[in-house]
Amino acid sequence: MSFVVAIDGPAGTGKGTVTSLISKELGLVNIDTGATYRCVALYMIQNQIKLEEKEKIIASLPAIHIDMKNENGEQIVFLNGKEVTKEIRSKEVTQIVSQVSSIKEVRFAMVEVQRKLAEGKDVIMEGRDITTYVFPNADVKIYLDGDENERARRRFKEMQEKGINMTYEEVLKNIQARDKNDKEKEVGALKIAEDAIYIDTTHLTVEEEKEKVKEIIKEKRGK
Repeated sequence: MSFVVAIDGPAGTGKGTVTSLISKELGLVNIDTGATYRCVALYMIQNQIKLEEKEKIIASLPAIHIDMKNENGEQIVFLNGKEVTKEIRSKEVTQIVSQVSSIKEVRFAMVEVQRKLAEGKDVIMEGRDITTYVFPNADVKIYLDGDENERARRRFKEMQEKGINMTYEEVLKNIQARDKNDKEKEVGALKIAEDAIYIDTTHLTVEEEKEKVKEIIKEKRGK
């Protein structure tokens, strides 16, 4: 039997950071669902496939093979056998990943990848539709939210630390566009599951957010 922790929420709420920290502390396998869509976006860029070429994108899906490994507590992402952990976080990928993930055929394919990666494991998974679509029967469901300006500030700081050249205004605009796109998706739209525990992260530090989420998991897990 596996134990599944599902975390949803918009960009910049600390989902990735908190999920990574908790996976190490509680011994859960961290599966970054967003990375699967980023791999599709990167494949498109590498093969010069444009967003408007929907049929080409769909036709390319069988050629996209994604794997993830945990090495020294860090998640390493592979696309068709090549490590792309840093490449999928580039500005170019970030600008198109939300639109790519809106294509329902991409959604269906990546959900199958995500479910396969989680088979038979105790996992923690974050994204936009984990609690509602990928794992609607998850043992723990949490929705992280936050003010868009604060989320943009966090994401801008993260971009600076990674050496990605984007202005705060560009980051905020990207966050706003992604929020709108994520909530209006035909399949796997961002929404709060009826049985999810809601946490507003606007005024929380990473440590405070992590502890809140960790306590919920420990209570549900009975440890």
